[in-house]
Amino acid sequence: MAWDAWLSLSCVIAVLLALALTRIAPDALLMASLAFLVVSGVLDPSQALAGFSNPGVMTIGALYVVAAGLKETGAVLWVANALLGQPATLKRAQCRMLVPASVLSSFMNNTTVVAMFIPAIQEWSRKLGLTPSKLLLPLSYIAILGGTCTLIGTSTNLVVDGLLQSEKQVSLGMFDLAAVGIPVLLIGGVFLTLFADRLLPRREGVIEQLDHAREYSVEFVVAEGGALVDKTIAEAGLRNLRHGYLVDIERGGRLMTAVPPDTQLMSGDVLIFIGAPECARELRRVRGLTPANGDIHKLDIDNHHRCLVEAVIGSDFAGLGQTVKASRFRSRYQAVILSISRQGQRLPGKVGDIQLQVGDTLLMETGQQFVEQYRYRKDFLLVSALNDSTPPDFHKAPIAMAVLSMLVLSAASGMLSILEAALLAAGGMLVTGCITVSKARRYVDLSVLIVISASFALGAAMTTSGAAQAIAGALVDARMAPWLALAMVYLLTTLFTELITNNAAAVLMFPIAMSVAEQLGVDFMPFAVAIMFAASASFMTPLGYQTNLMVYGPGGYRLLDYLRLGAPLSLIVGTTAVGLIPMVWPF
Repeated sequence: MAWDAWLSLSCVIAVLLALALTRIAPDALLMASLAFLVVSGVLDPSQALAGFSNPGVMTIGALYVVAAGLKETGAVLWVANALLGQPATLKRAQCRMLVPASVLSSFMNNTTVVAMFIPAIQEWSRKLGLTPSKLLLPLSYIAILGGTCTLIGTSTNLVVDGLLQSEKQVSLGMFDLAAVGIPVLLIGGVFLTLFADRLLPRREGVIEQLDHAREYSVEFVVAEGGALVDKTIAEAGLRNLRHGYLVDIERGGRLMTAVPPDTQLMSGDVLIFIGAPECARELRRVRGLTPANGDIHKLDIDNHHRCLVEAVIGSDFAGLGQTVKASRFRSRYQAVILSISRQGQRLPGKVGDIQLQVGDTLLMETGQQFVEQYRYRKDFLLVSALNDSTPPDFHKAPIAMAVLSMLVLSAASGMLSILEAALLAAGGMLVTGCITVSKARRYVDLSVLIVISASFALGAAMTTSGAAQAIAGALVDARMAPWLALAMVYLLTTLFTELITNNAAAVLMFPIAMSVAEQLGVDFMPFAVAIMFAASASFMTPLGYQTNLMVYGPGGYRLLDYLRLGAPLSLIVGTTAVGLIPMVWPF
């Protein structure tokens, strides 16, 4: 290989290792690699920046707005509640859940579908007496499978279609993938229905663990004329209690949440503490405090003064690896963590001493504005909020569904391209008031668009430098059976997508797959379609696909649960896809 091929390959390996082993933001890594390839002379600026004008990337951006309109109007929840019904058994419940989730995920962002279904299924499970852990992971998996049925079902399909348009002048139709996607969905759905109950254990999610997680609340009053009047919380010695911690102060009928340590105490303040039963005994020894009612009782989650938010820590959370106290969580987010659940278990000990990790599920008490303020941030994957102050605008749900229907019909009939239909649908959501411009802007995930666009530069470098051809030559020879080469490409893409982002995996594998087809002298389409399916088939880890991480805490799952159910599902999906793809797109 030439020097530029070695340089390109080294850059790709460095990016892969950094994505898999570090916490550096993927968009920062990919943009750094793009800059390196331009400065080193491997690519000229027009080649490096071509991804930012790719139609597939622009289509994804427009579809973010369409999905936002569907979410803000409650259209997904409206359809889900209509279809879920009241099944009597777990098997029927799974079937009633799998159908609407797979259909909706075929036409909109998987993350939006799962985010809307999680609180609905949690409430549904409580009403029917079912275990959420039997339903939430299958929900994530069926949403992934449903997304493979149409071109707009997942961003990976649009990315690969954009590459085909720019490099091969080939474009797929809306339902071209359905010939393979629907059988894969049906076979995967049958597997989940038959075996999810057997392979997934009964686990309690954070809401089901509420009685254990929130421990006990005790209330004490600052005695009039006592020793604590006009002292700050820290000066009173209430900042570092051994068996509990101060959550709220009720003053003059007003509840003060997330109070900082320099807050001055006043006569008659009602201090609300959370902790172990020994907390009450510890507080009785504090001079100037008297029990409010002498009773220890569970917190009332329906209290209208409180807003409870359940959130899963994402990879961009600023305090990863730090304790709650060291991360200054209370002052940074104006929220108090009531409990932390990891792998389905409430973490013991004082909350302030727990080190925060990706996937931890936090149950927080905060103000009503928290959900709106952090809904669009990447610190958390917000799953559900109790007493949400901004309920969906349900009367516009039929309008949002009509806009989505027009998108699908116009693109499927060939009247408009996918990009044109998506742009018009996004405009329709804005014009009809299904979503405001400011909210639509915040729903567009620029970091994902940057990752995808910058990944194109790596793919271009692999192709122009000859590195992709060299890798293909090492993987196959001219005598290898095409179906075996197809299986190798599928397996390698699946491995990449479990370690890095699914879109980056697709972009990096595309030039290699094209070179494999060229060396074998066969058509490239089976390999392109295999990348679409393999890059989406992330079932074995919670971090491989965002929806897997979203159900991690609410379902109370552990890593082994993903392997137990995801590994056989991945094998079934891969075998089915590799077997069917050459029948639809012959070599």
